[in-house]
Amino acid sequence: MTAELRDVPAPAKLNLFLHVVGRRADGYHLLQTVFRFIDLQDTLHFRARGDGRIRRVRELPGVPEDADLTVRAARALQQATGCTLGADIELEKRIPAGGGLGGGSSDAASVLLALNRLWNTGLSRRQLMQLALPLGADVPVFVFGRNAFAEGVGEELSALALPRRWYVVAQPDASVPTAEAFRAPELTRDSARVKIADFPGSSFGCGFRNDLEPVVFARFSEVGAAAAGLAKVLDGAKVRMSGSGACLFVEYDTQAQANGAVVKITATMQGQPGVMPALRLSMASAGLDAHPLLDWAA
Repeated sequence: MTAELRDVPAPAKLNLFLHVVGRRADGYHLLQTVFRFIDLQDTLHFRARGDGRIRRVRELPGVPEDADLTVRAARALQQATGCTLGADIELEKRIPAGGGLGGGSSDAASVLLALNRLWNTGLSRRQLMQLALPLGADVPVFVFGRNAFAEGVGEELSALALPRRWYVVAQPDASVPTAEAFRAPELTRDSARVKIADFPGSSFGCGFRNDLEPVVFARFSEVGAAAAGLAKVLDGAKVRMSGSGACLFVEYDTQAQANGAVVKITATMQGQPGVMPALRLSMASAGLDAHPLLDWAA
């Protein structure tokens, strides 16, 4: 048994579009979306314990241990396999919370993949995905490991080859609770379904959008103002929100274009604060071809 795993990545995701196409009787929303992994990532470290205890090494502000997705994922794997081992879990957080980038979901998926290896529990990717879904609708795609066209509540996944792209990712001075965005009575819940073949591989496809944007822009004025500011500073670029926000992104063909956009945003915030609202985060990030832990499950 390997006693320790260090520097385990948990990448962020973008929703290149997000359509709400219905609602189940249990209240869960039916979606169509494309998940794209990007190179912004959290990092986790694991050490096996012989006493069966799951212990997080660092506190996560505002998140009690029993509600922490990393702890819940580890306990789910223990329960499903009858494993008597435990683990110390250390999380280095870089993906902003409340940003729509799937940080907590990605962390949970990396816990399942890593502890399945550390504890030698031997579950398949499909079995790990089944454990992932009760933890959150976005967790299965990170276990799936490939950029994907997703349907259902996000668990019906089809691998999707996406072109090489770079993204400017910006977080306004806001965090958006996912549940609040989906509960909004004004949310469109009957978007027409699309086919995977209809998606052009870019976030700029005609007719593709994020149905949550109008809700979030209206309820969280900082997000709407940041989207308008980014579009103005970046010469009318298409600005899209990821998931339920608050993070926004702009897609570029080259790294140089993305880096140049970040420079322009930073310069505008410093020199013309009324044009571009303050941002918690502004960075260029590469789209990934696959999850970095793709080969950790079969």
